[in-house]
Amino acid sequence: MADSDRPSRSRRNTSGAASRKSGASRPNSPPGLARLVSGTHLDDHTQYHGHRYQHHDDEAVDSESTDEINIADEKNGTEDDPEQADIEPEVIDGIEDERDVERGPKLEKAKSARSERDPNLVSWDGPDDPKNPKNWSTRRKWAATLVVSSFTFISPVSSSMVAPALNAIATQFNITNEIEKSLTLSIFVLAYAIGPLFLGPLSEMYGRTIILQTSNLLYLFFNLGCGLAQTKGQLIAFRFLSGLGGSAPLALGGGVLSDLFTAEERGRAISIYSLAPLLGPAVGPIAGGFIAENTTWRWVFYATTIADGVIQFMGLFFLQETYPPVLLHRKKKKLIKDTGNEALHTEFDRPDRTVMKTLRISLVRPFRLLGTQVIVQVLAIYMAYLYGLMYLVLSTFPGLWEGPYGESVGIGGLNYISLGVGFFIGTQVCAPCQDRIYRALKKRNNGVGKPEFRVPLMIPGALLVPIGLFWYGWTAQAHTHWILPNIGAAIFSGGTIIGFQCIQTYIVDSYTRYAASAIGAATVLRSLAGFGFPLFAPYMYQALHYGWGNSLLAFIAIALGWPAPILLWLYGEKLRKKSTFAAGG
Repeated sequence: MADSDRPSRSRRNTSGAASRKSGASRPNSPPGLARLVSGTHLDDHTQYHGHRYQHHDDEAVDSESTDEINIADEKNGTEDDPEQADIEPEVIDGIEDERDVERGPKLEKAKSARSERDPNLVSWDGPDDPKNPKNWSTRRKWAATLVVSSFTFISPVSSSMVAPALNAIATQFNITNEIEKSLTLSIFVLAYAIGPLFLGPLSEMYGRTIILQTSNLLYLFFNLGCGLAQTKGQLIAFRFLSGLGGSAPLALGGGVLSDLFTAEERGRAISIYSLAPLLGPAVGPIAGGFIAENTTWRWVFYATTIADGVIQFMGLFFLQETYPPVLLHRKKKKLIKDTGNEALHTEFDRPDRTVMKTLRISLVRPFRLLGTQVIVQVLAIYMAYLYGLMYLVLSTFPGLWEGPYGESVGIGGLNYISLGVGFFIGTQVCAPCQDRIYRALKKRNNGVGKPEFRVPLMIPGALLVPIGLFWYGWTAQAHTHWILPNIGAAIFSGGTIIGFQCIQTYIVDSYTRYAASAIGAATVLRSLAGFGFPLFAPYMYQALHYGWGNSLLAFIAIALGWPAPILLWLYGEKLRKKSTFAAGG
């Protein structure tokens, strides 16, 4: 590992900025304790979904692992209620998951010895410091939550809103090649694979808000450029650049919520935030269809640019910096200016930390995990296949409804509601069921949780995806009533989102310290699939038509999705124990 030769700090944000010193050895440490250290990230989870920060002075052990000792201040929402629920909601890539935070030993609550004896340590002014984002007023917190959720909604809307206008764009720019036509849709998703790899680490160094606002401006300007494009080359280039800016809220939004709310407060905020990236791809084509039908395809981009401009304006007033290390760094600089004491420092100071070093680790580690970890490889490939199928269906809907069914562009866009319904129902059913199943299996295992307890719900998800594809394909082929293909599409999208949630929670539980990098590896692969699948879809349907075309996709989904839960249940723990990255490795 590029960063394994030096210890690091895995920090947990606490209202008192407290920490406990970790010695080189612990009397209670189990034999064979594996120390998985990172010299770059404050917390490898933080850049994507905002875990809290856990600090050890000398050596860092990976947090929340089943076989490692965790000593940290747990004031962050648990001090008042030590018996609170085992499952803490989180958001990864905009999708809510629930991760067991009590799989390891009970966290020790102790005042940081360092903070007691170090007069130069800059921290919060007590547990009720109003500058701590967790102590902001409810109104201020929810204003920031709604702005971030709006950012996270508008980007996926843009990713798919252009779908009903593809034919009009092709006519305007004389695009006769089906690949080039599909490229105008899917190039936006390719940027999703790249943006989070560097936007996440930059947010750790400069703060969440500045990266969110700057990235959104990038999205706004280049999205406007798409509407003003005069050639197909300009349109494709501007779509990619706007996608880079639009990827920031998906990477950073969950972290903002983690900064603002304690665990017991976070559920409602997450429920609103997590709906945004799920409904966006379904809502976008509905609006895009009517816009393209009644005005011009350019207004698809003008409309999203105007909406994003309003959100950006609101963000200037209601979205303020929430990232504790950055806020404490600002406080330190002000105190140094006022007192002249250059020895002042925060728990999060890293003098050796540079932009290039941070980006190097962020760019290398996901691919190292993807190249060496069988669990990541299997789940990333299956997740990529599901994501590719989703964008394949999004890109081929207009051809089905405007062609064989003879619907107008606007009415054809309404069929995307079925995908939104499937996403919504899948999310609402999966979250509580996954919670209930995990608790039951954990109880049967003497209160010890395992990532494999996430596996059972993968089975219905893996069943629903091919069922939905078969249903959608053959009902469309037979030209049945329009409701029947929509039912198939809803079943498919419900199975897809269930698969997403189960895969992500399993990865997070398996790679606790390196969860962001593991998720990053899956994100890169899935975004490449979302980019590539729509490119071959027209040729596949021309050769096989909807029936056998979707059947082929369904058979591949069976080959990938059905063995995965069984293999993970039987061999997942053994694979994790052999890994130097995974919990228990």
